[in-house]
Amino acid sequence: MAAPGLAPAARQVTRADRIVAALDVGSAKVAALIAAVGPEGPPRVLGAGVRACGGVKRGLVADMEKTETAIRAAMMQAEKSAGLEVESVLVNISAGGLGSDVANVEIDIAGHRITEEDIGNLLAAGRQRIEREFGSSGRTILHGEPTLYTVDGLDGVINPKGFHADRLAVDIHVVSAATPPCRNLDLVVRNAHLGVERMVASGVAASLAVLNEEERELGVAVIELGAGVTTVSLHGGGMLAALHAIPIGAADITADIAASFATTRAVAERMKTLHGAASAVPRDNHETIEIPPIDPEEPADGRRISRAEMIAVIRARLDRIFAEAGEALETMGFTGPAGRQVVLTGGGAELRGIADFAAMALGRQVRIGRPRGLAGLPDAQSGAAFASLVGLVLHGATPRLDLARLTGPLTRSGPPSASPAGALQRFIDTLRRQF
Repeated sequence: MAAPGLAPAARQVTRADRIVAALDVGSAKVAALIAAVGPEGPPRVLGAGVRACGGVKRGLVADMEKTETAIRAAMMQAEKSAGLEVESVLVNISAGGLGSDVANVEIDIAGHRITEEDIGNLLAAGRQRIEREFGSSGRTILHGEPTLYTVDGLDGVINPKGFHADRLAVDIHVVSAATPPCRNLDLVVRNAHLGVERMVASGVAASLAVLNEEERELGVAVIELGAGVTTVSLHGGGMLAALHAIPIGAADITADIAASFATTRAVAERMKTLHGAASAVPRDNHETIEIPPIDPEEPADGRRISRAEMIAVIRARLDRIFAEAGEALETMGFTGPAGRQVVLTGGGAELRGIADFAAMALGRQVRIGRPRGLAGLPDAQSGAAFASLVGLVLHGATPRLDLARLTGPLTRSGPPSASPAGALQRFIDTLRRQF
């Protein structure tokens, strides 16, 4: 699967540019993207690569050798196109029981004006709470991002610096995953001679590529329909509020077609891509599709089915996927006027008519989210299937205050790698750059 050539302007790299490399290791494909981040303008794509992957199941590494081979091939293709080599990448993770929690931390300010050091002390306390409550649970903390501050009970404060207050608090949104899948993914990427700069939850990455600021503020859900995993994330007030992963995806549609009509997965995938849809029209009862035998040595028996029959199989699986996604939305509190807008993305979102189907199934407004925010993105990588890949680049291009990153990953067997004093100083240094 070759990426088309990039425009010469997209290839130019200056000394002021910072290189960001992203790797999307999915159940159907491995995709790589290399971009240059300059002082002005959006990140510019330098190279892209895609390879089919048979070593990942339900977002989990199931075959190290196959996954490593796909990673090497995709990244080599991207590096060749970019004309440079990369040493480390941002990589997404969509499995491992992704979950999210909110930790609230509060400190006493004693009535004086809030300073950078006060904010640093608050975030240091937040870091300690994350370590105590989440880091000892056998899970890896992927993200620990401060959201809104509260000053003497007034919530929704974006920047508390300079306020007079008695109490200062902050909500920290924590995204975590089971540690073994994270370690396996880290290992297979490093076996391909690439360092892992950061692991990013797939729902976090995809939302960066498909949402605008207005949607983030008003409230929106993102459903990323991947091959093996469907990720549901909620956003409101300008930030990620909740995240949930469902171990079912578009590859299950392919498997259903193969099983229903006694053919191979490869043929079923081609049938789904060329003839599949989420809804049928009257002429689909008359249009037929030839089904080749499973064994290529057998003579073709001329079996044919109507397009409507295949669509019925597709719809049955979509009913289950969106039923579970709807339950997740209800559990996460996505209701009322703020719970009306859903953005559907991921490879499964490229099925014809799926937005209308999802709108009916969920009882909400649905649009297809395609990636944006990069200059020079090849047409082959501009579809919904590459939302996470583009989001990884955007995540790496934008400075983010993440408590989980400042002292390394938090796991049961891996204590923080720096002293509290050192962590606090980094908090303060980061906040000085941010504010």
